[in-house]
Parts: sequence; C-alpha cells; structure tokens
Amino acid sequence: MGFSCGIIGLPNVGKSTLFNALTSTAAAEVANYPFCTIKPNTASIAISDPRLDILANIANSSKILPARVEFIDIAGLVKGAFRGAGLGNQFLDNIRNTHAIIHVLRCFEGEITHVDGSVDPIRDAEIVNTELMLADLNNLEKRILILESAMRSKDKNSIQMMALMQKLLNIIREGKAIRSILSTLNNEESILLKQLQLLTAKPMLYLCNVEEDNAVSGNLLSTRMADKAADENVKSLVISAAIEAEIAQISNAEEKKDFLYSLNLDEFRLTKVIRSCYKLLNLLTFFTVGSKEVRAWTLRQGTNVSEAAGKIHSDFRRGFIRAETISFADFVETGGERAAKEAGKMRIEGFEYIVQEGDIFYFRFNI
Repeated sequence: MGFSCGIIGLPNVGKSTLFNALTSTAAAEVANYPFCTIKPNTASIAISDPRLDILANIANSSKILPARVEFIDIAGLVKGAFRGAGLGNQFLDNIRNTHAIIHVLRCFEGEITHVDGSVDPIRDAEIVNTELMLADLNNLEKRILILESAMRSKDKNSIQMMALMQKLLNIIREGKAIRSILSTLNNEESILLKQLQLLTAKPMLYLCNVEEDNAVSGNLLSTRMADKAADENVKSLVISAAIEAEIAQISNAEEKKDFLYSLNLDEFRLTKVIRSCYKLLNLLTFFTVGSKEVRAWTLRQGTNVSEAAGKIHSDFRRGFIRAETISFADFVETGGERAAKEAGKMRIEGFEYIVQEGDIFYFRFNI
C-alpha cells in the first residue's frame, strides 16, 4: 500500500504551483481563475535520504531506490462543497482517498484574484474546515439512520459502531475535527473509525504560502495562522510556493545551493514539507541492501516484521520464517552484512518483532 497526501485549499491559493514545485515539472496548469485544476494531478515523490548513498557505497549496490510518497493536487473548494457546490462532491471524494491533508493557505497580497475578494487565511481555513466537518456530519447522520434500521440483530459490532458514531457526531456538532480526539479512542474504536473514512479524522498540515520577501520567517498573516494551528494542535509551515517552483527548475546542485543562499534559505523548503508529511503519516523507513540494489521502504510505525516482508512481496509474508536484522548504525560501523554478522550485530527476529527506524532486513521465507 502506498501513502498519499492531498493538497487542498480554496481556489487561487497556490496549490498547483506547490504541486509543480514538488514534482519539478509544470504538470499542473497554473492560471488566475477558479477551478483551473479539475481532475486531480498526481505524482509520486522520492523521499531524500542520505543513508541510501552510504548503504550503496558499502554494499557496492548498482541501483538506489528511495522511499516514495504520493502527492495529489485537488481542485479548489468553495462554500457549500458538502452540498455539491463548485466541484464539491468530486473534491471531497478525492480527499477521502488520501491518507493525509496539506491545507494550503494564501498569506500574500497581489494581483491574483482571491475567490472571496480579500486575503484572510484564518477565514479561508475556517471555510475549508467547516466544509469538511459538514461533510462528516452528513456522512455520520446517514450512516446512523441506516444502522438503526439494521440493528434488530443487535450484534456486538453494530452496537459498538453505533456508540462510536454517536460519539463522533457530538464532536462534530461541537465544531471540532475528529483528529482532535484520536488519542482518546481505544483500539476497537480506532479500527472501526477507519471504516467510516471521515475527512476530519485525517492528519493535516497547514502550509502558509507567503511572498518571496517573507519566505524565510513568514509575515503577519502566517504568524496568525501559526497561532491558530497551535490552538488546534496542528503543525504549520511557511513556504513561498513561487520560489520553490523556481528552485525546483534548477538542475545543477551548486546553482541551486547558491540560489538558496541568495534568499537566506538554509535548504529547499519543500524538503521540510516532504519530511513533515512523512511524520504526519506516522511512517518509518526500513531498508533492503544487496549488490543489485539498496532500497528504502515505508511502513506505519508499530508494524510487525512479517508485514514489512509483505511490502516487498506477498510470498515473503505468506511464507515468512524469520528476518535477519541489522540496524543502520551497526551496518555502517562494521562495514556491511558479513562483517555485521561476524561481529554478532545481526539479530534473528520472528513474526511479532516491531520494525524500528533504519532496520536492514534479509528475509527468509518458504512457500
């Protein structure tokens, strides 16, 4: 299973410009009118990881394959989207199919027309968040009606689902996102919640799109959004999508570094966005290393090793016997697989082992 982040927001806030920067292409049309993006643009983005080069050098690997996260540029939303206004139904369906949300907010003035006539990221955030909550409210109310008529059997699962939906409905009616109470749910409730595909249960990042002069530290508008994000326990980042799109078109590494330096930027800000999405999705990285290739793989934190084997091939999980495991630090310190094994740094892990960040696996299986 891949992991995806949906880029959302009102029209003309910089979503497609951000997407172009992420993909280093002009795949998404950018224009000064609402609904320029109708069908969502999708791109699979490599996660930069310096550990891959280190592992490849030690193992003399012919190929390096980084982990990837998918980004989806979704059409702009307007008031009434949950009733189908604008491209509302399509917009909400596209969000429902993602694992996390990047909510882009316009924090710059300029000639580009704002759909509401003025620049106010707090208002814009509330418009989008309200539409998502209303969509969840509508979803829950319909599901409750259906479940009520089907609860004559009073099976345990139906009773638990009804109790959870009533609980979630009350949260939405209080004007809160479901993500605000995720830590309070027990294991059974968390499993049932996944079946509901609620939009406000998805992890979210506020991305404050500022003008070039404020790309380093933001401006008053992005500061206000940072305060709002803190109140909601949501992370926020400042970015100038226009600058990032320009930087992304520079292919020469030294020229890119010089350009960043001229703007007083310590790194490509999109690198921070990608890392933040990785954290947002609660992911970790494990590796497979050999002479043919070194490859990074992504997993949810808390996943056991047999599921990690299944990421590589279903046969690996079906016939899983054990995983010969070396930590990244031990692999580098000893100088490779054989040396790590001779030094007693290779561990044998069974089905229930929980994968740790940076684990290197050699799977043994039999089908």
